Order: sequence, then C-alpha cells, then structure tokens
Amino acid sequence: MKWEKARDREYGNDICVLQLRPEDSGKTIEVRYRVVRKEKAAYPANNADAARYLRPEKLVPNDETFRTLAQKATAGKTGDLDRAKALYDHVIGRMRYDKSGTGWGRGDAKYACDMRTGNCTDFHSYFIALARSVGIPARFAIGATIPTDKNEGTIEGYHCWAEFLADGRWVPVDISEAWKNPKLADYYFGHNPANRFELTKGRDLMVDPEPLNGPINFLAYPLLEMNGEIVKPETTFTFRRIGA
Repeated sequence: MKWEKARDREYGNDICVLQLRPEDSGKTIEVRYRVVRKEKAAYPANNADAARYLRPEKLVPNDETFRTLAQKATAGKTGDLDRAKALYDHVIGRMRYDKSGTGWGRGDAKYACDMRTGNCTDFHSYFIALARSVGIPARFAIGATIPTDKNEGTIEGYHCWAEFLADGRWVPVDISEAWKNPKLADYYFGHNPANRFELTKGRDLMVDPEPLNGPINFLAYPLLEMNGEIVKPETTFTFRRIGA
C-alpha cells in the first residue's frame, strides 16, 4: 500500500495520503498517535497570521448579515477581547445544540444563523463569521474529546472549537460546550481542557495531490474517493492511557 505525508497549502496540517489499489479492498488501515495532552489557554500569535484569518471560506462568508449582527452584539464594547466575549455570549444566547433534521454538521455559518441550531461545527462557524465581519481574526480547529472517566475505549465522533486573535494572542473558545454546561461558560472562553486532541486546523483545505472533489471542507474523518466520488469509510476512534 503506497502512502506519503502531505501538508495542506494554507495551514500546515500534516496529512497522510494513501493511494489504494483494488487488492487493498477489505483491508483495515490503522493510524496511531502518541500524545501528551495539556490544558490550553491563550498563547502568543504570529502577526503574519492575522490577514489569513479574516478571509471568508466557502461556508463561512463575510457579508452584511453577519456584520449587522456582530455590530449590534458588540455595541459599546472596546478592544477585541471584550468584543469577542460579546459575540461568544451572543452565539450561546442565539443558538441551540440540536442535531435533528438536515443541514447541520457542515459548518455552514448561514445555516447556523438562519436555523439557530446545529452541532459544534455550526456553532463555531457562526462565531468565526461574526468575528471576521468586525475585523477580529478567527479560525477553526477540529479533533476529538477524550473521555475523562475511562482509561481506554472508543471516542464518539469528532469535536471542534475556534480561536480568535486579540492583544497578540490566540484565544481558544468552545461555545457548544459552554451552551451544554452554562456553569463553565466563563472557563470555555479562553481555555480548552486537557481532554482535547487536535487533528487539523482550518477550512477549505488544499492538498497535493488535490482531491477530485476540490478543497476539503474540514478534516477529521478520513476522506475516501473512488472513481471521482466521495465514499464514507467505516471509521472508529479509540484511545488508551499509557501507564494507567
């Protein structure tokens, strides 16, 4: 099985690319990570990053709707940290974590704005669109949440969050978790707990060789293309605490 390590052009994510053949059908592909996890708080930023994270993405546009909502939510606030906190509170108050129906889970900021429901991708896409519309650089990250009450087992799906730039630092926020746990809302503005594992950062990822379907919306699960069509592979995430 031929594989190579690629790096997306915009964000520097390391990505494993496999060229599968008919004889690989039915095989199980396993990728292992050995990591040390730590709580994340605000950290120094490279100022060269700022302009990149003001640009719109396919599902995170920068238009008058977001600008009007963001200006109203931040009225009277000064400084990017205070303005971002106002947008954070606005998203918690406006949205509801709900995965019913269709359209959720794509990180579509317009869907989140109109429907006021969705999962973590929708919460944070909406926040990022609002922040960028008033000149606050913001970016998307996706990975997994490691269960805190077990030493090994499966991980139920991905989780994502956002970061915004203020006062020369990237500040992490987890708005969907704050919505679920209101008592921790102040903590999730500025922190990611140590149970996080980040896989990739950014949206509309461009990789060489480029997928036939174009830039990748976001990357947590493997992307499998067969004959130019995207096929959803069976995927399982598991973890084990070493030495536990």
